[in-house]
Amino acid sequence: MLSKPTLLLGSISLSLSAMLIPQSAQASQFDAITEKFKQNFHSKLKKSKVPGGAFVIVEGDKVLKLSYYGKRSKGGSLNVNANTVFRLASVSKTFAGTLASMLVQEKKLDWQQPINSYLPSFALADPKRSQQINLGHIIGQSTGLMPNSYDNLINANVNMDKIVSKFSELTPMCNPGVCYSYQNVAFSFIESAIEQKSGQTYENYIEQRIFTPLDMKTASVGFEAFKQQSNRAEPHVKTKSGFKKVKVKSNYYKLAPAAGVNASITDMSKWLIANLGEKPAVLSPAVINDVTTPGVKTTKELRRRDWRAHLDNAHYGKGWRVYEFEGRPLIYHAGWVAGYVAEISYSPELNIGMVMLLNGESRVIAKLSSAFWHDAFKQQSN
Repeated sequence: MLSKPTLLLGSISLSLSAMLIPQSAQASQFDAITEKFKQNFHSKLKKSKVPGGAFVIVEGDKVLKLSYYGKRSKGGSLNVNANTVFRLASVSKTFAGTLASMLVQEKKLDWQQPINSYLPSFALADPKRSQQINLGHIIGQSTGLMPNSYDNLINANVNMDKIVSKFSELTPMCNPGVCYSYQNVAFSFIESAIEQKSGQTYENYIEQRIFTPLDMKTASVGFEAFKQQSNRAEPHVKTKSGFKKVKVKSNYYKLAPAAGVNASITDMSKWLIANLGEKPAVLSPAVINDVTTPGVKTTKELRRRDWRAHLDNAHYGKGWRVYEFEGRPLIYHAGWVAGYVAEISYSPELNIGMVMLLNGESRVIAKLSSAFWHDAFKQQSN
């Protein structure tokens, strides 16, 4: 389990509106690094011709740097700003893990409960093996199923009930809890447990437990909610002739826990601050420790381009990845869905975190984040 360092609880309390203004009055040891990152962010997005993006870096309960770049739509006149809403893709999993952990801490759910208790229609080729998969395996990406099981059917926009029934044709590649197998469909089975124990829809419960208490005003779940946002970033995919605007696809919105959340960079600053332990009434230390406890090893992550030179170890927690970055713990998750990429990461030790949101598919996001954390940890060790 990652130990959480003592936070500076005696620091000046800021209003949520003031929180979005970098606090130049109180210098941070990371000021030079955040300014360097801003310059890199803008120059690399321009060089890569990414249509638009935004980032935020926070320290404790303060925003050190929040900046945005480019257009909401390629060739359009509307600029990305602090309240432009992006799709979070798989960064949505960080919210699902937290919601489930909240219910576990309240003794309403138990990680050891079989998923069949909440989704009786789920079965594998050997029904006994499906009964061995529990909530902890679902949220911890350790079901033992073939990676990305039936993502192809989500891509084909197949009905969810039909997709669930198809699992009866599968034989796991390992026993639950033994090996890492990244899932979107199976991960989203947690929605049934959350809804049954909360007595609310997933959308309403995340609003009640996270969005409203953290004052995440533009955060939402689902395709319709995204389309209703007037200030939203449009998706762009990479082609041989450059970035091309495409329509927002609704298929992965079927998987609300895995890929259904929408938010602006302003909202994500508040989510980061809460995960750094600054909003214990919303995210308790017990929940934060729970979701960042390393589970199965994710050896493949150690071979990630742009990250492999820095990673010493990698695990999956509960909706979060848990890295050992140049010997230091780093909590992380990335997301990609047609036309958008996102990354969130934070260091419990340094008490800082970062989010990036782009409306164009580009590897530049991984280059930027790995370089930022190298610089941050290097400075702190000097």
